[in-house]
Amino acid sequence: MNEHFAVRAAGPLQGAVDVVGAKNSVLKLMAAALLAEGRTTITNCPRILDVPLMGDVLRSLGCEVSVDGDVVVIDVPAQLNPEADYRSVSRLRASVCVLGPLVARCRRAVVPLPGGDAIGSRPLDMHQAGLRLLGARSEISHGCVVAEADGPGVALRGAQIWLDFPSVGATENILMASVFAEGTTVIDNAAREPEIVDLVRMLQEMGAKISGGGTSTLTVHGGAELTPSTHRVIGDRIVGATWAFAAVMTGGDVTVRGVDPHHLDLVLDKLTQAGASTEVVAPAPEASSQIPAFRVRGGGRPRSVDWVTLPYPGFATDLQPMAIALSAISDGTSMITENVFEGRFRFVEEMVRLGADARTDGHHAVVRGVERLSSAPVWASDIRAGAGLVLAGLVADGETEVWDVAHIDRGYPGFVENLVALGGDVARVHAPPQR
Repeated sequence: MNEHFAVRAAGPLQGAVDVVGAKNSVLKLMAAALLAEGRTTITNCPRILDVPLMGDVLRSLGCEVSVDGDVVVIDVPAQLNPEADYRSVSRLRASVCVLGPLVARCRRAVVPLPGGDAIGSRPLDMHQAGLRLLGARSEISHGCVVAEADGPGVALRGAQIWLDFPSVGATENILMASVFAEGTTVIDNAAREPEIVDLVRMLQEMGAKISGGGTSTLTVHGGAELTPSTHRVIGDRIVGATWAFAAVMTGGDVTVRGVDPHHLDLVLDKLTQAGASTEVVAPAPEASSQIPAFRVRGGGRPRSVDWVTLPYPGFATDLQPMAIALSAISDGTSMITENVFEGRFRFVEEMVRLGADARTDGHHAVVRGVERLSSAPVWASDIRAGAGLVLAGLVADGETEVWDVAHIDRGYPGFVENLVALGGDVARVHAPPQR
């Protein structure tokens, strides 16, 4: 609470930036390690607070966890504790993804209702409904999700499961529970995010028989014996896209390395509509990674475009704050429609502090672009809102103070350092807030 980022305009961002592993993938991969006794190694992990926090959750279940730079090593015992520690779980939303692996391994799971960002309600109804279809009993009791598949005549069995909404979390939990279920499980209307594909690949490396990753239908042939693996986390498309928005907003020229450009096809297309130039750059033969990079160049004041958040391959809700920040300085009027998290428009209130001409009505925000924003103290309500406010500060007059930056640190490793390397004027300041 006594830290903030001091942000000033410093002209176009220029240069190259490397993106490491995806926050929205690594935590689920750590949970998947619970499915196999022995040592699992996960590489290319982002150096963010959520990784050691997830390590604490796994330790409460009986695992030994070490975090060394971008490598996480998890030693999973033969007998797990099926009850997760409240203090560990309450600090991050993704901790609920231990539910499926615990039900699979222990036939019982007690997971306190998780914490996380203030972006709206994220009920666990679909998680529980899927587990029930697999044969488990599940209820909310004393502030915990309790799921059990033990007792006479009780076992996890394959099922046909239809999700009312392609929920990432529900897809992950049901998928991980089903790998130990007897028979075949088919998950229809499953989430298609690249992070789901990453989880499927790791489970396949462990020995699971899964097909359909990246499509809306996942088929799992349960009962396979799983063994530990070594797995590399995919690049973080949300972080990569954040740098792309920063390039367009500042009229800069930024090359982003380490994330598959095809995971951002829609984003790059929309930025092109806004007047930017985007291109995929083939990696050099001697490069450590052969994943193509992409380059984004701003072209003067951006043009207004409309944005609609939808599950992948639609425009990610995590990028909605960046879309609003870009719209705030664009030429024309933009409409932003939020279809995933109703609480995400809290960000608009802070943008108005910076001089944005923005109004919200239900699931919609209308933003009329202004030529220049003005500095003010603002507060980040979640990871992506914080990043969006910093980008806005890069194109505002004067010095913008962005508070509650612990949120940003949870999703963006080396955020200040990367901005400074690109020519941004951003500093971390230790001082009490003046409200």
